Amino acid sequence: MQVPARARKKTVVFSRPAVALVLSSALAGCSLIDDRSEDYVNAPEGTPIQVPEGLDDQRLSETMPIRAIRTDDARSLYPSSIPRPPDMTSEILDENYVIEELDGRIWLLVNEVPGRLWPVVSGWMNESGLGIAYDSPQLGVLQSELANFSKRSRQLLGLDDSPSAGEPKVVLQARLAPGIRRKTTEIRVRALELEQAPGELMPWDSAAAPKMATEQQQRALLAELSEFLKQREDSKSFSRAASGMVSEPLVRLLSEQDEAVAIRMELDFGRTWAEVNRSLEEMPLTVMDLNRSEGWLQVDFRTEDERSPGWFSWFADEEEPVHTHTIRIERGDGAMRVIAGQQGSYNGERSAADLLTRLFERLY
Repeated sequence: MQVPARARKKTVVFSRPAVALVLSSALAGCSLIDDRSEDYVNAPEGTPIQVPEGLDDQRLSETMPIRAIRTDDARSLYPSSIPRPPDMTSEILDENYVIEELDGRIWLLVNEVPGRLWPVVSGWMNESGLGIAYDSPQLGVLQSELANFSKRSRQLLGLDDSPSAGEPKVVLQARLAPGIRRKTTEIRVRALELEQAPGELMPWDSAAAPKMATEQQQRALLAELSEFLKQREDSKSFSRAASGMVSEPLVRLLSEQDEAVAIRMELDFGRTWAEVNRSLEEMPLTVMDLNRSEGWLQVDFRTEDERSPGWFSWFADEEEPVHTHTIRIERGDGAMRVIAGQQGSYNGERSAADLLTRLFERLY
């Protein structure tokens, strides 16, 4: 049976240029809509809810309180976007206890100040059978008694079950130091083999080679210490003496005329290179090229607006990164200097000083 022409369905196919033309016309009409972005700035405060007498009003407390703003200077909120809330996790590590390693050095990074950890680390050494023979809260060093005469400490350090008179004398040292990031502590441990029992606190940078301080042993000791610290997170003890070890910060932002010019890091080159790379990954920032031996990294530091191709991004191919700034690490007077330079071909809104400021926020 033949279908009448008027009953047949009609299919209309739009070409891509036609879609773009219609969409651009629709976007142009958006200008006719009222701009209400400023309304919230001058909006009057609402009347508080009145609870009838005799009823409980505790359930009316603010679930997500809104911070107070200065109504006498509301122009600072317009025409830019609504202010972002403060980052309450900016000083908190992703994990409270992290074992890190670099160039043969292993340490436990803890999200706590040294003064809080000193009594707990002392407790770990005592409960492990090591005891404490000497200590210096100012230097952050704890030194155990001889581990040879305690079964628990021998097991902890992996000594033979059958002690002998001719075996080396073994002591354990633990060192606490302020971390690179604020309110963090780095804890290192090492076991020393000696010919005789030491009569004083041995310096951490002693020339005696820590023959037993293998990577596997250090990791095992730090892992056990980490578990001990986790179980005592609620401890309220604090060492005033150990708080004295907190000295000048290891990372400082150097400025001239209120503009960042460099970052000074009281670290060796290897640690500085690793920390800068970690911070760039966290920002996040695209590293286009790098050269560790020469100490430079080429990055793309454009804003989101500069990266975005606009409303018609689906017509464009994925944009390649652009080299806008170069970060350099220079060896200086007992410290490292991190500087930044802007490429001449980049004329965006982010300067080298902006890059250093953002990098410093991640480093410290």
